[in-house]
Amino acid sequence: MRDKTELMNQTIPASAWNKSKRSGGGSGGDCVEVAKLQGGRAVRDSTNPDGPVLFFTDAEWTAFTGGVQDGDDNLL
Repeated sequence: MRDKTELMNQTIPASAWNKSKRSGGGSGGDCVEVAKLQGGRAVRDSTNPDGPVLFFTDAEWTAFTGGVQDGDDNLL
């Protein structure tokens, strides 16, 4: 991926969004949803699916999820 604009310009079908199993899956409470894209991930608020979307390149997503797994306090 040359720049994040390519990632942000992808069409995201409704079926691409997934909620964490730890939130109760499709019927859980307030949570975020993640969609896997070519070259990265998109993240949105499940209670506001038409609201803003955050985009992460594959490298950014790997760093973020690795930090979460390691308990990195600097992520918040």
